[in-house]
Amino acid sequence: MPTPERTSTEEIVAAGREILEVAGPSGLTMQAVAERVGVRAPSLYKRLRDRDALHAAVAAASIDALTARLESAGDDIAALAHAYRRFAQEHPEGFRIMFSIAAPHDALERSAAPLIRAATALVGDDDALDAARLFTAWATGFLQMELSGAFRLGGDVDRAFEYGVSRLTAGMTG
Repeated sequence: MPTPERTSTEEIVAAGREILEVAGPSGLTMQAVAERVGVRAPSLYKRLRDRDALHAAVAAASIDALTARLESAGDDIAALAHAYRRFAQEHPEGFRIMFSIAAPHDALERSAAPLIRAATALVGDDDALDAARLFTAWATGFLQMELSGAFRLGGDVDRAFEYGVSRLTAGMTG
């Protein structure tokens, strides 16, 4: 009779996401995940081939969690921006890993769909991808700076975010 499975890929990835938020990418190791799920590290290799695969699975799960939030925000650019920002604030390391080499392309494509739909509604089919890229570049840069504490000139960062969202939206439609 085969030995019963003591963990699942879903449990491994969930543990990986938790560890990532506490210890960052350097702390996301097979050993750390094994300890969290209560198995020996070699057992994880039945599910994931190596640390790179672990990082890719955690990145994909983070992207999928973001995608679910974006999907529930609807087709309003401002609502998408707020969902994106809340995710980054609540999962800063998960947000960062989405922009690493570990992030699977198919997961990134899925996460782009809500924004492309919203951009299409705002600017039409011909300019939707360009508008989505513009918005993503601005929002990602803003959030990376916010997360790293780079806004040091004073002022209200929330107000600056709202200003950016409104100006970008107005610029895309004007």
